[in-house]
Amino acid sequence: MITLTFPDGAKREIEQGLSAAQVAAGISKSLEKKAVAAVVNGVLVDLNDPITADATLQIVTRDDEWALELIRHDCAHVLAEAVQELYPGTQVTIGPVIENGFFYDFFRNEPFTPEDFAPIEKKMREIIQRDKPFTKSVKTRDEAKEFFRSKGENFKVELVDAIPGNEDIKFYDQGGWIDLCRGPHMTSTGKIGNAFKLMKVAGAYWRGDSKNPMLTRIYGTAWASDHDLQAYVTALEEAEKRDHRKLGREMDLFHFQEEGPGVVFWHAKGWTIFQQLIAYMRRRLAKLDYQEVNAPQLLDKSLWETSGHWGWYREAMFAARSAGDETDDDQIFALKPMNCPGHVQIFKHGLRSYRELPMRLAEFGNVHRYEPSGALHGLMRVRGFTQDDAHIFCTEEQMADECLKINDLILSTYKDFGFEQIVVKLATRPEKRVGTDAMWDHAEDVLRRILKQIEAQSGGRVKTGINEGEGTFYGPKFEYVLRDAIGRDWQCGTTQVDFNLPERFGAFYIGADGEKHVPVMIHRAICGSMERFLGILIEHHAGHFPLWLAPAQVIVTTITSDGDEYAVKVRDDLRKAGLRADADLRNEKINYKVREHSLAKVPVILVVGKREMDEQAVNMRRLGSQDQKSMSLVDAIAALVAEATAPDLK
Repeated sequence: MITLTFPDGAKREIEQGLSAAQVAAGISKSLEKKAVAAVVNGVLVDLNDPITADATLQIVTRDDEWALELIRHDCAHVLAEAVQELYPGTQVTIGPVIENGFFYDFFRNEPFTPEDFAPIEKKMREIIQRDKPFTKSVKTRDEAKEFFRSKGENFKVELVDAIPGNEDIKFYDQGGWIDLCRGPHMTSTGKIGNAFKLMKVAGAYWRGDSKNPMLTRIYGTAWASDHDLQAYVTALEEAEKRDHRKLGREMDLFHFQEEGPGVVFWHAKGWTIFQQLIAYMRRRLAKLDYQEVNAPQLLDKSLWETSGHWGWYREAMFAARSAGDETDDDQIFALKPMNCPGHVQIFKHGLRSYRELPMRLAEFGNVHRYEPSGALHGLMRVRGFTQDDAHIFCTEEQMADECLKINDLILSTYKDFGFEQIVVKLATRPEKRVGTDAMWDHAEDVLRRILKQIEAQSGGRVKTGINEGEGTFYGPKFEYVLRDAIGRDWQCGTTQVDFNLPERFGAFYIGADGEKHVPVMIHRAICGSMERFLGILIEHHAGHFPLWLAPAQVIVTTITSDGDEYAVKVRDDLRKAGLRADADLRNEKINYKVREHSLAKVPVILVVGKREMDEQAVNMRRLGSQDQKSMSLVDAIAALVAEATAPDLK
């Protein structure tokens, strides 16, 4: 007999080798009917897999969170079956689950298009309606390859060869259609339901190599209910309206072009917002005793070898040397992918005392990291960006307090930018790392204690979690995830504790005992990439920036040319008060002007004419509102100045 422990702590003894399906049947008929899979010792498995030793067990029903991944996985298999039924001769390759859905790659002489979606979805619903069971079998390597060769599935033969020799080669049959798959699956195709939708097609090279054949990738989404599916589709539509690339064009903020892939061409208005972000951060840091520094862009590769970046991070770095045919030396340099090694050099320059600690060095450093061209995505994924980086050099006794101060700074900053829902996750040691296990144990233990304090002190505003294996190669870290206005999560800020880098570079301070000590180095970013954070802000606010951030805060526009002289005076008075204002004196109808400036997301439009000039007044119209409010010019300026004051200055 073996012992099973259930999520509520209850225990049950069963015969060794029984399956979760049999356990569910022994508990109740209703659970047997609803069960679709199981979680054994934290691992999702097929419901009919035998349980051979003491284990924790959770019976998964279709309503459980665990089931959503299975719904999508099963839906990918049904998509592949539907395609092969409708388009004989099409070869299937891989079909994984991805965030919010799945995809499947197909090889066919004629690529699929969105026009093919309707018949494919119809066939998928037929297959789901058949409600055929998913049945697992295991084949030898030779049997598997022969099976696929006989069907003309050459890509699957390659996939069999790629499976490690110690792994079973599993197949799943769904009513006669069979696919190579690690599993698990639900009990039958009928459990998928009809809350799915094919979304788009794209080209994808086999195994991501441009030397290989081009495949057609069909993306889909699947959910537990029609309500969830519709909510997702609606969110996508809202996200499309908020797309920072679209709004960036409409608001004349920035652009990209082929000659500079992954780097931003900032226009005047976009650069204005960018500089407002920087100015805000500088003010916050100045109050917290940070010293702003600037380290070189280009450094010899030997420094990156010492730091470990050259060994662990080389594929993401840009190397450089002289473009001339003849040079005085043969040095290889690298554009910095991050600021930390430069800051260690600044700390090392001169003898440091414990009395100087903590030393907080900040930099708005321009860094470069290689991203594949297919991964580039507007401001969200670039190759050159500005990192709001800081490094705190401190004693071990000061470390926890510094991490909590950083946490307060990060959370208050996000609140100022309109983000209220925050999750802080501890990312633990990755497989590739430097330093001893003892150093990692110590660093992770400290951060776990701090994580509990963060959650306790937040009063419920901040949730916490663990990201196993997601730390940097030199230390564990906190990841700050914020939720935007339409429910999307963005990982931005980080706090990383590093016992390794200072030691690798030989950094030290003189302690109270007169001896040399290696400082703890805390890596800290709030926005992360300033470019990406601005992209998030654009989408979070849908371009309707709060007045203090808006690139053009006020536009003064005239009804007729009689008001031109007064409009210029109003604009000048606004500028003298520190507001970013302009005047539109074009000979156009007022409704046309208002519509144009609304599209450009100007927060405040002041309309003036002869009557306003006589009364020294303005008509104020807010972005997104049809209402107008008449105010004296003096009162309007005072109200706008108060509203345009940055949150940290109020």
